[in-house]
Amino acid sequence: MSVIENRLKELGVELPAVGEPKFSYIPANQTGNLLYLSGQDCRIDGTLMFEGKLGSELSIEQGQQAARQVIINCLAVMKHHLGDLDRVVKIVKMLAFVNSAPGFADQPYVINGASNFLIEVFGENGRHARSAIGTSDLPFHTPVEIELIVEVRE
Repeated sequence: MSVIENRLKELGVELPAVGEPKFSYIPANQTGNLLYLSGQDCRIDGTLMFEGKLGSELSIEQGQQAARQVIINCLAVMKHHLGDLDRVVKIVKMLAFVNSAPGFADQPYVINGASNFLIEVFGENGRHARSAIGTSDLPFHTPVEIELIVEVRE
C-alpha cells in the first residue's frame, strides 16, 4: 500500500469507486506532469451529503464537511487516473465554488475544510494556491464544487 493510502487509512478515509460521467466531460485530464480535475461535488454513494446554500440552509461547519468530502472524491478520481496517489508531487491550485445565500461572504472558511484536509493527507505538498468563489447556485444544488490542478510524476 502506498504512503498516501496508508495516511488515508490512518485518517479513517476509504476512497469511493469512480463512476462514469453522466455528461460530456472526463473526470481528469493530464498534460505533461499536470493533472486537471473536473469539478467534483460532495456525493457519497451517488447521493449528495448536503444540498443547499451556505448562509441560509447550511452552516459553515456543514459546508466544511461537504468540502472535505469533495476532496475525498477528488482523491478517488486521482487514484483512478494515476493508479497510485504516491505519484502526486504537490497540489498546485484549487478552484472552489460555494453555493451562497445573498450576503454570505464566508466562502474561505467553508473551503478551509478542503484545504486543511489536503494538508493532512499530503503535508506541505498539500499546500496550494486557491480561489474560493461564492455563486448563486451550483448543479443539483450541491453546496460546494471543487476543481484541482495537481503536479504528478511519471
